[in-house]
Amino acid sequence: MTTPVLSLKNATLSLDGNAGRVDILHGISLEIQSGETVGLVGPSGSGKSSLLMLMGGLEQATGGRIHALDQDLTTMNEDALARFRRDHMGVVFQSFHLIPTMTALENVATPLELAGVKDAFERAHAELADVGLSHRADHYPSQMSGGEQQRVALARACVARPQILLADEPTGNLDGANGNAIMDLLFGLRDKHGATLVLVTHSNTLAARCDRVIRLEDGLIASQQKAAE
Repeated sequence: MTTPVLSLKNATLSLDGNAGRVDILHGISLEIQSGETVGLVGPSGSGKSSLLMLMGGLEQATGGRIHALDQDLTTMNEDALARFRRDHMGVVFQSFHLIPTMTALENVATPLELAGVKDAFERAHAELADVGLSHRADHYPSQMSGGEQQRVALARACVARPQILLADEPTGNLDGANGNAIMDLLFGLRDKHGATLVLVTHSNTLAARCDRVIRLEDGLIASQQKAAE
């Protein structure tokens, strides 16, 4: 039996807020296999984005265990988690998170430069071409539309050929046409690079393209459904 790419065992997350401690996730257990595409759905506040952040080591679980590529994320410090993400994960956010003082090319090349890759800019150029933005390589985020910025963010997430792609509402800030284009690009890049994809979405259309849909309610897994069901 193959080892899952992502495995959560009784994972919990609680955060301290102004009104006291808030329990966000309650004992989440699930496994995600290599090459699988999983959609996380559910009402606002159900814990979807928090679960994705746990998978990426962007939030530390307050209980349970989280393994990614057979590595225990719950035992890593911030530096180790950052290196693990750099080497194995690509993350796409709803709000793009591009560096405003860098061009599109520089934004895409940054993960490779941090990893010491010598041909970082050549690879970044190729990745921008894959998302149809070769002509925008020297433009800054403020000079691009929202759809173009999200394409740059996708290129940056995929340029290091990550084994795991995490996407948090990747079409949430885009209109219908741009959202559909980003959906096609996201799944196309996943197919091209063979990555495992986990995405948070409110879009039924986007969720329907996934191999499996996990619905969260009140910090718990309410249901899981294969795409064919």
